[in-house]
Amino acid sequence: MADPITAPAPPDLEDRPVVELEDVHRVYPGTPPVRALDGVRLRIGAGELVGIVGPSGSGKSTLLNILGTLDRADSGLVRIDGHDVDRLSDRRLSALRGRRIGFVFQQFFLPPGVPALDSVADGLLYSGAPPERRRERARRTLERVGLADRAHHRPHELSGGQQQRVAVARALVGEPSLLLADEPTGALDSASGAGVIELLHELHRAGTTIAVITHDRNVAEELPRQVHILDGRIESDERVGRR
Repeated sequence: MADPITAPAPPDLEDRPVVELEDVHRVYPGTPPVRALDGVRLRIGAGELVGIVGPSGSGKSTLLNILGTLDRADSGLVRIDGHDVDRLSDRRLSALRGRRIGFVFQQFFLPPGVPALDSVADGLLYSGAPPERRRERARRTLERVGLADRAHHRPHELSGGQQQRVAVARALVGEPSLLLADEPTGALDSASGAGVIELLHELHRAGTTIAVITHDRNVAEELPRQVHILDGRIESDERVGRR
C-alpha cells in the first residue's frame, strides 16, 4: 500500500487549498502565558504567492513553525496539502515535512566547501533516488533559478544573492507543494534582495505555492497577497493585484 504522504492526493482533495488553518491556537506556558496564535484562520491556494507580515513578537515565527509542521497547534485545524496534521504520527509528520514542504531561511545554511550542485542534490537525500538521479535533478533546478553556470562553485565563490538562489534550489529540488521563505532577503543587500524577490515571482508564475514570512513591509508590498499578523491574530488579508 502506498504511503499516504507520497501517494497522489485523492480526487476529493485536488481542489482544496495547500494550507488550511481554522481557529488555530498556540499558547506557550509562562506567567502570564504567551498567546502566540489566537484563533488564526488562513487559507493559501495552490499557486499563490503570499506575504505573512508582522513585527517581532507578532506570532509570525510561530505561524511559520505551524505551517512547516515544526510545531503542533494546541487546538484548531491545521491541514497541509490535504493532510490533517493532528492525525499524523510523528513519523508521518516528518515525511510530510520532508516531501511536501521546502524551506528557505535568512541564513543560507550552505555547507562550506561543498559545490552548489551537491548542496542542491542533498535536498533529495531522503528521497530514495540514486546519486546520479539526484544530481541530474539538482542540475535542472539550478538552471531553473539561473545558476546553471555556477553548479561547481562553492559558497565562498558565490555572492550572497547567488547563495540564496542555491538555497532556494535546494528547497525546490524535491518539488514541494509549499515553499516557506523566512526573511529570505534579510541577509542581502538591496540589489541582491530584489533579485531573490524577482526569483520568487518567477517561481510563482510557474505555479509554485509560496509563503514569504517577513517583518519588512517593503518586501511585502512586492507580493500580490499580504496577510498581516499582530498579537497572534490575523489583522488583515489583502490582495493588492500587483504583478
